[in-house]
Amino acid sequence: MTVPPISARGNAPLAAVPGGQGRGLAWLAVPALLFFVGFGVIPLIGVFVLSFTAWDGLGEIRPAGFDSWRAVLSDPGLPHALWVTFLVIALSWVVQTPASILLGTFLAGFQRYRAVFSVIYFIPLLLSSAAIAITYKALLDPNFGLGAGLEIPLLVQDWLGEPVLAFSVVIFVVSWQFIPFHSLIYQGGVRQIPRSMYEAAEIDGAGRVRMFFSITLPQLKYTIITSSTLMVVGSLVFFDLIFVLTAGGPGDATRVLALEMYKRGFQANLMGPASAIAVILVLVGLALALLLRRLGGRDATHSQLEGA
Repeated sequence: MTVPPISARGNAPLAAVPGGQGRGLAWLAVPALLFFVGFGVIPLIGVFVLSFTAWDGLGEIRPAGFDSWRAVLSDPGLPHALWVTFLVIALSWVVQTPASILLGTFLAGFQRYRAVFSVIYFIPLLLSSAAIAITYKALLDPNFGLGAGLEIPLLVQDWLGEPVLAFSVVIFVVSWQFIPFHSLIYQGGVRQIPRSMYEAAEIDGAGRVRMFFSITLPQLKYTIITSSTLMVVGSLVFFDLIFVLTAGGPGDATRVLALEMYKRGFQANLMGPASAIAVILVLVGLALALLLRRLGGRDATHSQLEGA
C-alpha cells in the first residue's frame, strides 16, 4: 500500500488538491473583495481627498490644499484627544482582557449551567450602545438615580460631572458591554486546546492554577493577539456611547478622537478638518494593528496548538 505524496503547503495529499480547483476556489472571494473595495477602500480614498478641501456639508466643495491639515495639526485639542483615546484603549485592554480570559475559560466547560451563563453574559452585547448609555446615565444621576433611590451615600456622587469619575464610568460601561464578546473568543480558544495536555499535567500533579498559567495561557497566545487587535481598533471608534453618556465632558475629559471628528464635521460644519482627523484615525488603527501582529511573531498564522 503506497502513501500519497504530501503537499508542501499543508497536510492534504497532492492528489486531493488539484491545481485548477485551488484557482477556481479563488473566485469565491471576488464578491467579498468587491464589497470591501466598494464600502471600504473607495470611501477611504474619498475621505482622504476631502481632507484637502473646504466644505460645510451642503455647499460647493472647494480645494483648500493643506489648510485643513494645518488647522488640525496645529490645534492643541488634537494631542489631548489622542491622549484620551490612547488612555481609553490602554485601560479598556487592561480591564477587559483578564476578565475575558477568566470568563472564557470558565465558560469553556461543557456543564449545562455554564451554557446558561454564556447566554446571560452575552446579553449586554446585544443591546444598543446608545440605550446602554442612557440607562447608565439615569442610574448614575445623583438626584434621581440608583444611589439616591437606595440611599447609598457611596453611589450618590456626581459620576458624570467630575473628570476622573466620568472617565472611569466610560471605561466601566465600555468593558461591561464588550467583555462578553471577547469572552466568547476565549471560550472558543480554550475549547481548541487538546484535553490530553490537561490530563498529562494532572497526572504530573499540577493543580488548576498551575495548568491555567502553564497550559491555557500559552496556548491562547494567538487568541490574545486577535482579541487585542479587535479591542484596540474598536476602542479607536468609540463614539455613540461616549457621545450620549458624557458628550466628551466634563470639559474635554472624555473627548476621544472619534468624537472630535464628529464635532468638527457635524457641529462646526468643517468637513475638511473632520476628514483629516478620520485619516489620522485610520493611520493610528493600522499602525496599532500591525504592531500587535508584529508582537504575535512570524508564526502568528499557524495553529494555536503551537503556542506552547
